[in-house]
Order: sequence, then structure tokens, then C-alpha cells
Amino acid sequence: MQKILHTPEGVRDIYSRECERKLALQDRLHAVIRSYGYRDIETPTFEFFDVFSKEIGTIPSTELYKFFDREGNTLVLRPDFTPAVARAASKYFLGGNMPVRLTYLGQAFVNNSSYQGRLKETTQIGGELMGEDSVDADAEIVALAVQMMQASGLEEFQITLGHAGFFHALAKEAGFDAQVVAQLKELITSKNTFGVDKLVSGQAVSESLAKAFAELTGLFGTEEMLARAEALTDNPQALAAVSRLRAIRETLKVYGVEKYVSFDLGMLSRYMYYTGIIFRGYTYGTGDAVIKGGRYDDLLGYFGQKAPSVGFVVVVDQLLSALSRQKTAQDTAANRCMILYDEAHQAEAVQRASSLRNAGKNVELVQVAQGRTARECWAYAEAEGCPDVIELL
Repeated sequence: MQKILHTPEGVRDIYSRECERKLALQDRLHAVIRSYGYRDIETPTFEFFDVFSKEIGTIPSTELYKFFDREGNTLVLRPDFTPAVARAASKYFLGGNMPVRLTYLGQAFVNNSSYQGRLKETTQIGGELMGEDSVDADAEIVALAVQMMQASGLEEFQITLGHAGFFHALAKEAGFDAQVVAQLKELITSKNTFGVDKLVSGQAVSESLAKAFAELTGLFGTEEMLARAEALTDNPQALAAVSRLRAIRETLKVYGVEKYVSFDLGMLSRYMYYTGIIFRGYTYGTGDAVIKGGRYDDLLGYFGQKAPSVGFVVVVDQLLSALSRQKTAQDTAANRCMILYDEAHQAEAVQRASSLRNAGKNVELVQVAQGRTARECWAYAEAEGCPDVIELL
């Protein structure tokens, strides 16, 4: 009996005022993304395994929640929205030459190790811009991410912008196999310059290329960092990646959000499907990124409809945690009202409640009855943080 009162590792109950704040946050974020013309889509909570297979380039199979249907098909709880939305978009929306903007809200499930309290089930809201490969599309997604952070109530945050093409161009030039590339990505992501030096020194690469890989761990900061990156290589694809970042920054100036964006060419995603820009949003109060995104021009081809695409997701739970720790989480109690009444005032209480609800108030009726004193009711109202209490006794 004791066990069934608790949740499994990596999941939790969210209730009362925290749940109200979470729902209010989701509403604010949803309003911003819809204001950009993104239309809602819902995909199933579970999909066929192939939608999230190794070939797609999402999270490792060992971190998927897998099970079987009655026909013996392997099914997976959705760990990542992007492949699922890409599948749906390929089936229903693509085929013309106009961009498709889709937004979604739901749960994602990753069977991670739950170290440091990491959740295995998270609420995510995001958007995908498909069928558009322009700088303007990249900048729109980044600007939208900034404005969603602002709408959440954050005052201090940073969007870190990188480009998958820079690293992959250098790795291709070096002729590294998949195993070396995976090791390098891990070392560069952890800013382990010594480890990068040691690994690359054991490979047959030029001194200049080895230096470029070692420098990747420190290629982060303001726009001036892009000039440092350009000085490291004459690889056309790598230079094109840097040029793209410069162009995106210029467009972000038009949006007026460039001050929130910094650069990091050593930022590499575990999602293998990213082909262009990669970005993450960070703030105080949480160790993980609250927003993640990037360009994935090849992903939709796996579902039969080739289309350049870019998108992002906000991890609502991480964002709410950061807001709470920064004490900037918006209180949802302001619109609440509680009416305390006794049996003699029942009709009046119901009528007052109906009138207030019609006016947009959230009204809770609490009867003062046998076994429940007026003092206890007032204490309950105070504990619930209700700012407006009407007494009909």
C-alpha cells in the first residue's frame, strides 16, 4: 500500500499553486508562438519505433520507453517531438512551395539515469518551420525563442547559437570515422581541450586542422569570436557556417533581440539530425537548457518529403523551476475569490458566485458547517493565498 502512494523515479505530481503557475506559463508561451502564425498540431504519445530509430538521429535506443502492441510492433513513448511532427507534416502538409509553421504542446519521455533529479517525463512546447531554408527562417525561430523567454517573465537569460556544419565540415576534412567523431563531440561539448588534443594527436591530420579542433572548446562569446573561427580554417563549408551565423545576427538586429544572443561553435547536439544552426537558451536557477533548437534539413526526407526545416522546443518544467528559483514566477491567485457561507446564506452565496464567475473570477464556495468553523475556513483561505474572501455568515 505504501508503494502505490509514490511515483516512480523520474516523474512527479504537480498540483495546487505550482500546477496553476505551470498552466498559466504554458498559456503565455502558446500565445506568443501563435502570434507568429504557427498552427497547432497534436501527435500521438506513442509511435512506431522507426520514427525514433538510430537512422533518424534522435536519442539512443537505450533511453527509449519501448513496448509492444498486440500485433507485435515495437512502439515507443515519444522522447522528442521533432521527428513525430516531421512525420505528420510529411503526410499532411508538405508538397507545395509554401512554408509550414506548426506548434505543439505535450509530454516527452526519456528513460535517462535521473541523476541530479532529472525528470524522465517533461512538458514541452515548441514550433517547427518547414519548407524554408533561408537566413530569415533561422532568425525568426531564434527571435521567437527570445520573445517566449521574455513572455515567461525571465529578465536575465541568454540564447547561445552555434552551427553543426562547422564541426562536421572539419571532421569530414579530417576523414574521421563515426567512432572518433562521437568521441570528439563529447570532449568538445564538455570543453575538454586536453582530451581533444590527445585524441586528435593520435590521428593522421595536419597541424592546422588539429589546432582548429582544439580551439573549438574555446570558440564561444560575442560576435568577435566568429572572426577567430574564420582564421582557423579555409574549409569552404566551415566558412559558410560562420557566414550564416553573421547573417543571422544581422537579421536579429532587425528584430531587436541581438543582445540576448551569443555564439558557441563548440556547442554540439546529441541529436544527429541537426545540419545547420543549433541553439540553446540558458538562465539562472537550472543547470540544463530551458530551450533547445536547430536546423534539420535532411530529417523530413526519411518520411518521404524532403524539406529544409528549423525548430525549437521549450522545456516547460525547467523554465518553471528557473522562474521559481529566481522568484519571478507569476502568481495566479490574483483572480481567485473565496466565499465563506453558512446554510442560511446558501442561495445568496451561489448567486454571488455565479455573478463573479460571469465577470471572469475564479470563485470557490466553502461552507461553514458542523465540524468546520469560520476560523478554520479563514485559515484555509490564507493558506491557499486567496486574495479576495467574502463572508456570508
